[in-house]
Amino acid sequence: MPEKLITCIWYDIGQAKAAAEFYMSLGLPDSRIEQVLNSPTDNPSVKAGEELLVTFTLCGRPFAGLNGGPAFPQTEAVSIMAVTEDQAETDRLWNAIVGNGGTESACGWCKDRWGVNWQITPRFLLDALSDTNAARAKAVVEAMNTMGRIDIAALKTAASAV
Repeated sequence: MPEKLITCIWYDIGQAKAAAEFYMSLGLPDSRIEQVLNSPTDNPSVKAGEELLVTFTLCGRPFAGLNGGPAFPQTEAVSIMAVTEDQAETDRLWNAIVGNGGTESACGWCKDRWGVNWQITPRFLLDALSDTNAARAKAVVEAMNTMGRIDIAALKTAASAV
């Protein structure tokens, strides 16, 4: 049964399959390319027979990559949040994205080489944000604000100092 809700990511022409293949290389569980669809007719983005849409699954979530062209570049207004369990997973994903043509940003954010924004977010950080001790939550956020890639040990140090 087709999904009723699919996140569609707009890529420059001819980039959707390469992006999906890269995402598969990240080693995220329950991830696969589902289908590559060619355009049945010429359209403003591609000619008939050229790759138009790539459907794929990341961590069990459906996505579609549309080869739409350069008209609508990615912005930080939409991102993929990858929740990590430990520093090794945080570093692995961060390094894979940044080290393959991506760029670093702040607070655990980075951008892949196609301009798609990612938040590499340790579960510890999410748990700390909901800490009932407001001073501890504040200390963790203040520590996070000084980081590019998230350092879980530094967050834990900030939390324990309160």
